[in-house]
Amino acid sequence: MSDDTILSARGLTRHFQGAGAPFRKPPPVRAVDGVSLDIRRGETFAIVGESGSGKSTLARLLARLLEPTAGSVAFEGREIAGLSGKALKELRRDVQFIFQDPFSSLNPRASVGTLIGEPLETHFPQMSAAERRDRVAELLTQVGLRPEHMGRYPHEFSGGQRQRIGIARALASRPTLVIGDEPVSALDVSVQAQVVNLLADLREALGLTLIVIAHDLAVIRHMSNRVAVMYLGTLVELGDTDEIFATPRHPYTRALLAAIPEPVPGLDRPAEAIGGEIPSPAAPPPGCRFHTRCPYARERCRIDVPELLDDAGDGHPVACHFWREIAAENPFAPPAHRDEDGPAAARIALYRRAVAQAESPTPTTGK
Repeated sequence: MSDDTILSARGLTRHFQGAGAPFRKPPPVRAVDGVSLDIRRGETFAIVGESGSGKSTLARLLARLLEPTAGSVAFEGREIAGLSGKALKELRRDVQFIFQDPFSSLNPRASVGTLIGEPLETHFPQMSAAERRDRVAELLTQVGLRPEHMGRYPHEFSGGQRQRIGIARALASRPTLVIGDEPVSALDVSVQAQVVNLLADLREALGLTLIVIAHDLAVIRHMSNRVAVMYLGTLVELGDTDEIFATPRHPYTRALLAAIPEPVPGLDRPAEAIGGEIPSPAAPPPGCRFHTRCPYARERCRIDVPELLDDAGDGHPVACHFWREIAAENPFAPPAHRDEDGPAAARIALYRRAVAQAESPTPTTGK
């Protein structure tokens, strides 16, 4: 692990065993299957993929909210699987999690001041009640809310405001790594704008490292430094955000980008667009797991499992036997209008306008 790596996973695997008929044990659900990656200090690292690809399970493994079936995770060079007692408490302080649903993740019977103050009591017991109250007020201001909000309850806030409360709670322990599992997907677009920009500003101001799980490619392009593409429990491509969007190498990544709806009437769908559903993680296909939906699949793809390799030597590894041939025969060149007028660019523009035009730091739009 290099000096700039804050979190490292090797062969990370998580299988879930379901209940079956008497005397018949069903095959395990292979939610995450042999994932290896390194997260650099200070970056925003995005993990994308379809529903069921294992993104949320991977995020929980990285935060040790789930125990792995196999493999390892090291935070700051220290394996986290065997931590307990004081060492585990320190990990909980340094690695925080923002959940997808800003309402169900907050105790409806606790006031905002109590919700944000609990991590302070746990990790900074030397703080007096007055110091905790001042720190809660500071955190509320930091996320665009007001100190007087600490006496209110979650149901009194909009969706965007509740997510800000969740962010303030995550920041209370002064973490170095924050993992967000679809932190804006449950919010309206204009509120997403404010929360996305808030996270970006906090990362810059506090020197945080962010890991973000997301479906929305506009969010990813707007806020991330690197992207990992996940399919059926495995990583199929990893690289800098600009490179992933400009020159995707794996057919699945190309398909995700090609699936962005086109606003131009009569425009032919790109060849990479695919149909069908993701196979069951309890019975992944042999060989390349994507071959059952891949328009470029060949016989080798049905037999040999491709490894995630940086065989080009440019820090852009891909798990595909024929990515060079595919790129040569079918260059991926997003139409110019997609970048200028497409939904991803429009969403980013809306993010920026919503923040620039906000009259108050407190959002008023709900879910």
